[in-house]
Amino acid sequence: MTDYGKPKQHDLRMQNRKQLDLSGVINVESFDSEEFLLQTELGHLTIRGQNLHIKNLSLEEGLLSIEGVVGSLIYLDPGSQTKSGKGLLGKLFK
Repeated sequence: MTDYGKPKQHDLRMQNRKQLDLSGVINVESFDSEEFLLQTELGHLTIRGQNLHIKNLSLEEGLLSIEGVVGSLIYLDPGSQTKSGKGLLGKLFK
């Protein structure tokens, strides 16, 4: 069931590149100490850094807190497709 009346919401707040608080998180696709791949209300987000770990996670509320040293935040175009028609996972696992 899709709620068409609800606007998409995604916020993030970073403190001193050591703590990242996000809302609008739908799913944590994968994570390790150097990279997180998230599905958010506004597309996929890759977070890279060092010693990254989950401090708090509530997918029911769409909230995630990450601690560690954040190096980069990269949003992937949600509608992007490769020429072969593969989506995001097809690009990642060539």
